[in-house]
Amino acid sequence: MKQLSLLFLALAFVANSQAQESSDEFAARMSWFRDAKLGIFIHWGIYSVRGVDESWSFYNRYLPYDEYMKQADGFTAAKYDPEAWAKLIRESGARYAVLTTKHHDGMALYNTSLSDLNVLKKTPAGRDLVKPFCESLKKQGVKTGLYFSMLDWSHPDYPKFLNNQERYQNDSIRWNKFLDFRRGQIHELAAFKPDLLWFDGDWDYSAEQWKSAEMRTDINKWMPGVIVNSRINGYGDYATPEQGVPVIQPKEPYWELCMTINDSWGYQQNDHNYKSANQIIRIFTDCISMGGNLLLDIGPKPDGTIPEEQQLVLKELGRWTKKHKEAIYGTVAGIPKDYYYGPSALSKDRDILYLYVTGKPAGPLMIKGLKNPINRIWVVGNGSKLNHTVMMKSYWSDVPGIVYIDVPENVLDEQVTVIAVLLKGPVELNPPVK
Repeated sequence: MKQLSLLFLALAFVANSQAQESSDEFAARMSWFRDAKLGIFIHWGIYSVRGVDESWSFYNRYLPYDEYMKQADGFTAAKYDPEAWAKLIRESGARYAVLTTKHHDGMALYNTSLSDLNVLKKTPAGRDLVKPFCESLKKQGVKTGLYFSMLDWSHPDYPKFLNNQERYQNDSIRWNKFLDFRRGQIHELAAFKPDLLWFDGDWDYSAEQWKSAEMRTDINKWMPGVIVNSRINGYGDYATPEQGVPVIQPKEPYWELCMTINDSWGYQQNDHNYKSANQIIRIFTDCISMGGNLLLDIGPKPDGTIPEEQQLVLKELGRWTKKHKEAIYGTVAGIPKDYYYGPSALSKDRDILYLYVTGKPAGPLMIKGLKNPINRIWVVGNGSKLNHTVMMKSYWSDVPGIVYIDVPENVLDEQVTVIAVLLKGPVELNPPVK
């Protein structure tokens, strides 16, 4: 991951990605992604051996390159159980997962024929780690995503090496050799039949220099129907804000927040600053309320085990998603917080309003500006029907009253409670949301 800012990395990706398909075809291709809501990101590589920053630790000269690469000797994957990984991912409620096939350090986790820098030839793991993971995900009905770094700081024909250090400048022959190498490795990924490609590392050069348009054409030919994230200079399908939760709903119709479970992408034994399940669920509901997805990152140990702290969070996340699945998957963005002071979502036909309630309310929930009459209200995953009153509604005015909903303490979820409000017809607000 590029360690820059928490700013939203939005690109003009939709026009480019739709260049060869109609808007209806694009929407159909993106439908599973929009409905999925939750994915698990997995950063796994030799950097887990010492627990250092993936690739950046040598690029930024925190330790010498040779010392960084010596970690390969300790990357065993001795307890790697892809089926257990896939079951845990499914249990978390995630509908897709993304594995780092190659980070910026160039060490591939699969059997690339284009470089000796892979875990089969350079580590005690001695086997392809990507193929069994993809197969296990498919058995669990989880969509497969593959991360791939466009740049490669270890490759002799990539211009940049260490921060403020270059191997060469203005050598088109070497640059094109690298582009051919990158193209070949992307072609190799097609054998895994991914549903999603998650690119990173496009910042060094322009779309023209990277030949990003040609690259997207190749991807569409090699992997028809695959979804691609935004980090290929604007030729992807959806935006990828990193770490920072958007404050207002992004303009892009498809987006995904990628976020670490603690403070590190890969496993770092000294990083114990884990987000609680409650914090993650609340961030997740914010993403859902703005029509986006959450891609939550975990970092396995060099032997392939997932730290216990991470497993516990994923299992509690799974308890919550299983209980509230009707208010998560397939929903669309909710109503603005001017109308309800909290995250919300709507069913696809927009006639059920889901209210996410954190903690114990100090009083009745309040919805302003709701023009629709209400059929009934219930607690999702609990079934209890709730009472409501409408106040300040004058018979002579079209201005709606204020809806108050009583939520008794005995129906509250220990993390986030979800209230379903069934409306008469698709939601209408006053004044209309532009």
